[in-house]
Amino acid sequence: MSKKNILILFLFSLATAKADEGMWLPILLNETQIADMQSRGFKLTAEDIYSVNQSSMKDAVLIFGGGCTGEVVSGNGLVLTNHHCGFSSVNNLSTVEHNYLRDGYWAMEQKDELPCPGLSVTFIVGIYDLTDSITPYLNERMGDAERNEVAQQIGARIAPQYMTSGKWEASVKAFYYGTEFYLFITETFTDIRLVGVPPSSVGNFGGETDNWVWPRHTGDFSVFRIYADANNQPADYAADNKPFTPRYFFPISLKGVKENDFTMVYGFPGRTQEYLPSPAVDLVMHSFDPNRVGIRAERIRIMEQYMAGNDTVTLMYATKAKGLANAYKKWKGEMIGLNANDALAKKRAYEQSFTAWTLTPDGRPYAGLLDDIEKAYADYEPYSALNDYLSEAALGIEIIRFAGNLKELMALIDSDTASMVAIQAKADAVLDNAGNFYKNYSVAIDKDMFAAMMQMVMENVQANYIPALLSEKWKLYDKDAKAWAASVFSTSALVTESKLEAALQGLNKKKIKSLQNDPVWQLYNAIYPVYQDNYYSHLYPMQDNINNLLRRYMEGQRAFETERNFYPDANSTLRVAYGNVQGYTARDAVMYNYFISPTTASNKKIYSG
Repeated sequence: MSKKNILILFLFSLATAKADEGMWLPILLNETQIADMQSRGFKLTAEDIYSVNQSSMKDAVLIFGGGCTGEVVSGNGLVLTNHHCGFSSVNNLSTVEHNYLRDGYWAMEQKDELPCPGLSVTFIVGIYDLTDSITPYLNERMGDAERNEVAQQIGARIAPQYMTSGKWEASVKAFYYGTEFYLFITETFTDIRLVGVPPSSVGNFGGETDNWVWPRHTGDFSVFRIYADANNQPADYAADNKPFTPRYFFPISLKGVKENDFTMVYGFPGRTQEYLPSPAVDLVMHSFDPNRVGIRAERIRIMEQYMAGNDTVTLMYATKAKGLANAYKKWKGEMIGLNANDALAKKRAYEQSFTAWTLTPDGRPYAGLLDDIEKAYADYEPYSALNDYLSEAALGIEIIRFAGNLKELMALIDSDTASMVAIQAKADAVLDNAGNFYKNYSVAIDKDMFAAMMQMVMENVQANYIPALLSEKWKLYDKDAKAWAASVFSTSALVTESKLEAALQGLNKKKIKSLQNDPVWQLYNAIYPVYQDNYYSHLYPMQDNINNLLRRYMEGQRAFETERNFYPDANSTLRVAYGNVQGYTARDAVMYNYFISPTTASNKKIYSG
């Protein structure tokens, strides 16, 4: 393949591509799809997209950090990704004196590139279908954890035949609700350095107003470089590491494109749920999304109120707020989109046809399946709502979540056999790790967060599900969450690092009793067991049952529509989508024309989450 002639069409922003629906595993692109792509203007072959025997496009597409997509754009390991994908690394490198997050950063020479501890990128080496090797060992009595364990064990036995490097890794991913399985061989690099990032006024222009919507006006890009050892192999950071030489890279064309030109997106989409039945969509629209959007909106509001005009607090909370905001905006848009497209009615109409088919001989094995699914989701909903408010609201209070670090210490204290030496050693270990929490913690923010989150929990969770201690305190403070917060934050030893040190150093019986009675620890100890019990006693087994039903429903849909080409839901694995560059109609009387910018791939945001 000639690199000179490749126009990297997924590296553009503010454009929309009209495509046949689907995010395809590259190894599943069949002759019909390749022919369709070529009819739309694609000038290459399936081997150019994905090959294990020669360099191909897959060798320049990578998982950046925790799950974003990045792409290699030079022969010396230069990587482009979204601004928000590099956000936390840039935040970690920033100080008040050198605020790269606010002001941007550009390395004029390679020696000026900044190491990013904890950041990694992962390439796909190969993908292999293991469905026939795994499914004979699975049955409907297995829960998801057991199914996954079996799949990984079989994958581990088979993987060595595909691995020629001791530094490669292997894992199995399930598709179509666990009816198909693929082995992924990967290679991960851990010496990643910041090359350049625009100031927030460019990279985050429009903020969450612009996130997840079109057109997008931000310069949503950042630039990094991969480094390797002298043999071009993955290695931890070392000053004498060399820029990585990739198997393939995407040259960048500044020629732009025209309307109806072919375009392709190649990356790692986070998660889609195309084939859910209507009871699941109903849950998403009327419980899951509204609960979490409401909670996160309040959490973000409180953080941003303190961040405004304060560089110190902004550096402490920028990554936290950004992480909350991305999912918040996604869920909010999901509600709007599902309503605007009348998704629930369309699902129900489809299910009427499916149900009619189950009365035929071919469909009889699936008779009654949708009734079972509807009942399963009805049983699931109240426990799902409880989980939302405990995980997002109650445990969204940072100091309560931090109190979980005392759990092992408290277990030792409660033990009849632990010595004071062992107890003190565990307390010292808590203190050794506490600094990482307190350096990015604001008592003022969390105090306001406590009041707001407890108010939401007490007003939205059914009384019989609320932990007893919370009900007791709510009554004690006459339903005044601010008064409750003021009491907790004025008396707890956990709210500042100095108070925690005083409480944990030189432990004795008096200090231990005080620690056991600490209001923050008591709240954690009341909330977390309920949260855990809700998950493991209710949600977990219910979800296993639902997943078994969804597996059967997936099989049923494929048997019902034998001519339909079902693409697998996104699950953070490598996918291809394609189409033609066009404008689009956003809503009634609003038409956006196509527009191409030489900045990097905001378009990829649709898929990378």
